Amino acid sequence: MTGFEVLAAGRIGVDIYPLQVGVGLEKVTSFGRWVGGSPTNVAVAAARHGRSAAVVTGVGDDPFGRFVRAALEGYGVDPRYVATVPGRATPVTFCEIFPPDHFPIYFYGRDPAPDLLVSEFDLEAVRDAAVFWVTVTGLCAEPSRSATLAALRARDRRGITVLDLDYRRQFWPSRSEARRWIREALPYVSVVVGNLDECHTAVDITEPRRAAEALRGHGVDLAVVKQGPKGVLADAGSGVVEVPPMPVEVVNGLGAGDAFGGALCHGLLAGWHLLRMIRFANAAGAIVASRLACSDAMPTSAEIETLLEEAADG
Repeated sequence: MTGFEVLAAGRIGVDIYPLQVGVGLEKVTSFGRWVGGSPTNVAVAAARHGRSAAVVTGVGDDPFGRFVRAALEGYGVDPRYVATVPGRATPVTFCEIFPPDHFPIYFYGRDPAPDLLVSEFDLEAVRDAAVFWVTVTGLCAEPSRSATLAALRARDRRGITVLDLDYRRQFWPSRSEARRWIREALPYVSVVVGNLDECHTAVDITEPRRAAEALRGHGVDLAVVKQGPKGVLADAGSGVVEVPPMPVEVVNGLGAGDAFGGALCHGLLAGWHLLRMIRFANAAGAIVASRLACSDAMPTSAEIETLLEEAADG
């Protein structure tokens, strides 16, 4: 491979999160501002591990769009494939923070968002990336859907191709419609990552082992099923590993899956064995869950190794 180590495609925007925990938005008086969007956060997380990373997406010609570009550069993520879409605003996302497990999220400016209006990818960059990471949200509307599928077909399972199931029901007319387009994408990917609800969307199964088997039945080499408080299950065909959750005090669960994704990319690129890779990714997610922000909160490899050593010591 001669391109980026990680090339992610899909959502981008600005996270505007409350600085008060346990308070509804109607009572919040101050907010923090960070880059957001799941695949963008995955690229940021990968860059924290020293990987060369870029994101294929779109922003509006506005101050938030300029903020996003500058922030990406600051994180070490190449912004060359971030298109500016005239007439559209850069999306913003608000959330409410009710630890340990209630984080309502509110999307604004996604009707449609600039990232869903990206009509073509740089196919040479797609083919040359060591890891190409796409999300199901990128399949929810045109022209993003056709552009994403064209990129997957052009790559044709070259290298490591990851589909993040990332099912957001507010972006789809129905779960069955999402399932239809997931089935279109699955033949072109080698790794699938999703939680139990997202596995339900993809293969109509919520039991973790059976869901992983069903995903692998579509030709996927590695299926990773996130089970929330029960940890993570991963099936690579040669065996199934299960990793329990890391004991941390949860502040904000949003972004934990993206940290997991960036760490997973790092482990895949390093050629780690499955158990080590899933433990590492699981710890990355736990660290971000213990912090307020998403992109800013992405841990370094050293931070993750420290947490794993502390957990091993009891």
